[in-house]
Amino acid sequence: MSFFKKSSGGLEHVVARSVGMLGDARHSFDLATLALLTDTDWAVVDGDIRETDQRINQSEQELRAELVVHVSVQGSAEIGSVLGLILLLKKIERIGDQAKNVLDLAQSGVVLAHEDDTEAMLAERGIISTMFGEAAELLRDPDDDRLDDLSQRGGAMLDAHQAKIEEYLHSDRPGREVVPRAIYYRYLKRIVANLLGIVRTANEPLPTLDYLDAGETDTDD
Repeated sequence: MSFFKKSSGGLEHVVARSVGMLGDARHSFDLATLALLTDTDWAVVDGDIRETDQRINQSEQELRAELVVHVSVQGSAEIGSVLGLILLLKKIERIGDQAKNVLDLAQSGVVLAHEDDTEAMLAERGIISTMFGEAAELLRDPDDDRLDDLSQRGGAMLDAHQAKIEEYLHSDRPGREVVPRAIYYRYLKRIVANLLGIVRTANEPLPTLDYLDAGETDTDD
């Protein structure tokens, strides 16, 4: 990616492993939302999701240690690329945590299958899952136009998620209906925000990373 290509080299395998971690995070997201939105028993996917999360965490720790060694050898010229990669790895790890949070909702007894809005939520799940794939492609093969397109669509989705949360907060429907949905959309919002942060990390200067509108809007609250 343009930001990392300023490095003198030696970080390509970190980017490659990051793509693999992102694939693991997508796997956990797909399974967790399946447990929440369909008749899939959460216990069937629980072990897989938690093992995958441990694998993501282990990879983050290993790569972070490698990056510390890398910058100690290469010196201050590499500090920008290393910090960018550390932030990228943390965002992938956070997505894994959010997938676990979705699973925890299902484990707590929340069932959103066969509801009036289930079909719409499943469709949105598919869109977000596809965004994981787009983010991975942008890590492997950067493209400014595709990045701008994903950023616009992702930004619109963040706005829609926030609108959903506010709608549920002010709804007259029973709390047992709106509270789980508000929590779920909060998790979705964080997942999408971190996906956008991942693809922006390598293309934006660190001081403005995670901010929009010339630094006025924080996307990682």
